[in-house]
Amino acid sequence: MATGELNPNHYPAQRAAKVVQHYLNTQYGSPFRLFGLHNVQSGNAEDVADSGRKYQLEITVQEIISNTTEKCPAEVLFPRGEQRRSPQVQASCEELLKNTKAQEEALFKQYKMNPSLLSANNIPDSFGHMEPDSRPLWHLGIVASSFVMLNESTENTLYNMAQVANITQLETENEQLKFDCHILLHEMVSQEIIHWKLLFTWSPPEGVKVLQMEQLPHCHEGAKPPNTS
Repeated sequence: MATGELNPNHYPAQRAAKVVQHYLNTQYGSPFRLFGLHNVQSGNAEDVADSGRKYQLEITVQEIISNTTEKCPAEVLFPRGEQRRSPQVQASCEELLKNTKAQEEALFKQYKMNPSLLSANNIPDSFGHMEPDSRPLWHLGIVASSFVMLNESTENTLYNMAQVANITQLETENEQLKFDCHILLHEMVSQEIIHWKLLFTWSPPEGVKVLQMEQLPHCHEGAKPPNTS
């Protein structure tokens, strides 16, 4: 792996920057707030004794729903060791944290008061389309999947969310909505489609919390990411 100044358009800088995207979504993501990597301005990598490799980045992050951007400094440490650990990230994009409380509370109330529990499949479909009512579920799926992508990321991976294959609302007696979710991740380096099963909760005060994550076996023949272009 290269050290020193990095080409911002090449894989090492792009992979580290993608980890920042996943981190921001785990910290601040919601049905009405999603973060994406807009571009990388600069990057630097160094070996840190026995700790691992540290990337210092200047990136532009996009808040996708409001289509606003902000330049953010970020630091990503990929730990070394026999036991694999998730990357450690430091990043802040305060200007992108718009107030979405009213929208979230309205959606939460709508889902809570539904006469039947929600269920949806194939978001988006194989043509990249989704119904407007499914969009908040897609956003929740992206936020929940970001916990997996952050946890699984290494210097040799590049994860994108491909599809919510299924999401089902479960009964709950507390002030959290609970969902069982089957997601498809696209690992860009290996070109694998990887299936995960997630159990997560969401509420406006608490955000998305992933309770369980399980990688499913490779038994889905012919699975391809939807065409979202």
